[in-house]
Amino acid sequence: MYDTGSTSFMLICTMLILFMTPGLAFFYGGLSRRKNVINTMLMCFVVIGIVGLLWVVAGWSFAYGGDGSLSWFGGFDQLGLNGVVSKMLAEKDAVPDGTAYPTIINICFQMAFAMITCAIITGSVAGRMKFGAIVAFIGAWVLVVYAPLAHMVWGGDGSLIGDVIGALDFAGGDVVHISSGITGLILCCCLGGRRGFGLTSARPHNVPFVALGAGLLWLGWFGFNGGSEFAADGTAALAILNTVVASSAGLASWLVVEKLQTGKPTLVGGATGLVAGLVVVTPGAGFVEPWAAVVMGIIVSPVCYFAISKLKARFGYDDALDAFGCHGVGGLLGGVLTGLFCVPELSWTEHGGLFYTGDPSLLVSQVLGILVTLAIVVVLDLVLVAIVKAAFGGSLRVSDHDEALGMDFSAHGESAYPAYTGMDA
Repeated sequence: MYDTGSTSFMLICTMLILFMTPGLAFFYGGLSRRKNVINTMLMCFVVIGIVGLLWVVAGWSFAYGGDGSLSWFGGFDQLGLNGVVSKMLAEKDAVPDGTAYPTIINICFQMAFAMITCAIITGSVAGRMKFGAIVAFIGAWVLVVYAPLAHMVWGGDGSLIGDVIGALDFAGGDVVHISSGITGLILCCCLGGRRGFGLTSARPHNVPFVALGAGLLWLGWFGFNGGSEFAADGTAALAILNTVVASSAGLASWLVVEKLQTGKPTLVGGATGLVAGLVVVTPGAGFVEPWAAVVMGIIVSPVCYFAISKLKARFGYDDALDAFGCHGVGGLLGGVLTGLFCVPELSWTEHGGLFYTGDPSLLVSQVLGILVTLAIVVVLDLVLVAIVKAAFGGSLRVSDHDEALGMDFSAHGESAYPAYTGMDA
């Protein structure tokens, strides 16, 4: 019989993670300009449709199918989830007592991961990318980039990053945050800046939306990190505790940085610090002690604040809603810090963190795993950008007229806040 406790736990975690994508829609929607909020939120919601379908068709098979003989790819044997129901029925009477949970749960659990990863990317291109182009790009990206990368990190014995290199990624530092953040950076560089970028301030149009979205992300993240233990046990509890304290430290640290830099702490800043703390602890959530999670949260906020407030101006890229500045930078930092603070007894490999062992082996593996992730994502992203750009008439970007009018009306014929007269005040 299955362990009913772990089965219930994984079902709840899966549903919590599914909340994260609508939560991100509110977070991004609040950060966007008033004339683009519908488009910004719909880019997150459409991911549910794209990934939900493609994960069943091929994503699960590409990530976790096959016989494990390939280090970089799953296989074609579970296309369309072939044989999943018959396997579930066979397992029902055949599994040994104490088996954690039905494997079919993991299909939806991993689908939810793919959804939120793809949704994160959209924040970098808000306000100027053709809706059809982002749909096409995400559809290709989840199969060509995300699914193989998930196999390389979490594919078990023989997987390139997780086994051969020996890098640790408890819940998605490489697979989720670095891949989405770097992809967002590449897309926004290929698109160019929004009208008036660097000349005018694009302030968040609805700060309560930002807070609501951050709260939904916070809720979902407990399933995201806790569920990545795949059992209702002490390590899952540790991951959830670390998620709380790292996000708390990130929020507090961000407010302190804001106070020192601008003289005024803000709700948007607090929400961003909360998310940054969640991001940085994700790679090591089940590997580090709570005090280390606090340190990670304290460190990440000034680093991400600098990336958002200084790097964009210095290098001139328009990461509209800071997908790279928060997720990319926070994920990179979290991966490295895991190499410092991983408790040896909790490690999936024979190596513990440098702080405990004095041995740099795990830290070297973490850095190497990050570099391989970057190389794979950058190369494949550039190929996909070129293909999608050619398919959409040589440009990923809407016309100047449509951008000035606003994506909500020009792309969708909707207004987020229509007046009673029918005119948008």
